[in-house]
Amino acid sequence: MEITIRTQDQVKIIKLRGAIKLGESLDRLSETFKEQSDAGESRLLLDLEEVPMIDSSGIGLLVRALTNAKKRGGAVKLLKPSKFVLQTLKLVALIKLFEIFDDLSLAVASFR
Repeated sequence: MEITIRTQDQVKIIKLRGAIKLGESLDRLSETFKEQSDAGESRLLLDLEEVPMIDSSGIGLLVRALTNAKKRGGAVKLLKPSKFVLQTLKLVALIKLFEIFDDLSLAVASFR
């Protein structure tokens, strides 16, 4: 799992490349969320275009990150989730928890 983070208009854009599944990739993403939270960041945009799959533990981590961000007045939104990620979120009936965008500018603007 590769994780790159950049900031645009006070939104942390977290680009993920690789599967989000139990093990090292999940641990790295969990640590990334913790670091962002500890730094006071609560406006997170996850770029999931290059995430071929997500398992139930990965979905659980996304939901926890969303809950944590909302408690601090922020949000976790999804950018360009892959077809598999979308299908998985639909399958577990959690798709409506997340705002989903196909356009970076619109996604960043939605935090205003």
